[in-house]
Amino acid sequence: MKRGGLIVAVVVVVVLLGLVGQGCGAYNRLVTSRETVEQRWSQVDNQLQRRNDLITNLVETVRGVANQELAVFGEIANARAQMAGARTPEQQVEAGRAMDSALGRLLVVVENYPQLRSSDLFRQLMDELAGTENRLATERMRYNQQVQDYNIMVQRFPTNVYAGVLNFKQATYYQIPEGARAVPRVDFSGVGEKK
Repeated sequence: MKRGGLIVAVVVVVVLLGLVGQGCGAYNRLVTSRETVEQRWSQVDNQLQRRNDLITNLVETVRGVANQELAVFGEIANARAQMAGARTPEQQVEAGRAMDSALGRLLVVVENYPQLRSSDLFRQLMDELAGTENRLATERMRYNQQVQDYNIMVQRFPTNVYAGVLNFKQATYYQIPEGARAVPRVDFSGVGEKK
């Protein structure tokens, strides 16, 4: 009887050690993945900040020529204020979307001012902005890939059990705004006409 009790105790201890080991491993993988998501987000945040700084200079350049476009300048100012006040990645994603929308409207305004497009300063700012948009797209892609890996870990069994107990929440994707999915309209009707 004593020998049977000892065997049961050893089996229980081995099972408990296995569960603790599996729990520690799952916890470490969750922490590593969550930290990687945050590191990827910081790269996105750096590019968003760089874009914000460039847009300030771009707006001042456009304002010098197109001063009557007050609504667009107001939207950009609101989007910048929203970005400055954003504290969480979710708020920053929303602010980034607002800036995407406002920037798109600014570029439509620029189309009406050919003298602005021929300005060296404007072209330099647009080149820097295009480079920043490319870097932002790359960092956004890397961030979303890491969020996908992390969210799968949080939802997949058995790590979902540990994630629930240890309060690991799903991360938010940084998706492009719906307006950016629309196919741009290209109009060459005025090309070749004398002015």
